[in-house]
Amino acid sequence: MTTTAAPRDNRDICLATLRDTDRDRYLACLLAPEDKRPALAALYAFNAELARIRDLVHEPLPGEVRMQYWRDLLEGQAHGSSEANPIAAELLTAIEQYRLPRQTLIDMIDARIFDLYDDPMETRGNLEGYAGETASALIQLASLILSAEEAKRSADAAGHAGVAQAIAGLLLLMPLYRHRGQLYLPLEILTATGLDRDSFLAGEDRARISVAIEAFAGLGREHLAKARAAGAIPAAVFPAFLPATLAEPVLKKAQSLGAGLFDHPLALPQWRRQMRMAIASITKKI
Repeated sequence: MTTTAAPRDNRDICLATLRDTDRDRYLACLLAPEDKRPALAALYAFNAELARIRDLVHEPLPGEVRMQYWRDLLEGQAHGSSEANPIAAELLTAIEQYRLPRQTLIDMIDARIFDLYDDPMETRGNLEGYAGETASALIQLASLILSAEEAKRSADAAGHAGVAQAIAGLLLLMPLYRHRGQLYLPLEILTATGLDRDSFLAGEDRARISVAIEAFAGLGREHLAKARAAGAIPAAVFPAFLPATLAEPVLKKAQSLGAGLFDHPLALPQWRRQMRMAIASITKKI
């Protein structure tokens, strides 16, 4: 009896974890075809586990140890049974069922090592690479779960949408990152506005900080425009893009507020995010 119930219990745990750690992707799961939800929930819960490691540790080394657990799991070197971790067990099931590329998941882990430290993001290219291996890769992996065939047609859109979504997410959390001394806004952009890492984090030159934030948000909107120009996203894989439909209002508000985003929240209320995603699931437009 216990053996029969375990898979369903693991699926429920993945969804519950996602509901608590990433509400937007939780809703995206619910808006996806029912038979795809377990694999999507496992993939998104894995991503959420990586994203919150910095919040759970006080030093980088314990964070790297947590990252290494997932790397070992994906490389087949895990110590002990994955069944002890419902998210790990469901992730491995999804990988086998949908032939997800393990190296892409490992690259996602490696990119997330950056989150554990306070080193600045040097260039726009560094930022786009980070976003490509995290947010863009997540869209592409979710697309493979939804339809491996159609995923090929939406790869370009996934790449750009992921960068736009990542920048929106970094803007949402910028007040927290500034408090920690983290800087995801590329130094390349800061230098162009006459700032450096320390002056940005100090927050005193609000005029120049506003220009830098506007440029950063503008980069996100540039990638969103490229995602839209890549052509219609096949309906079969569109649920993978649903979280990215929340990027535009954040990017627009950040450009409007500039340094004011440190004083005013960028996030839409939960009900408006849910409505925007629900409408997008019908119109199939990001």
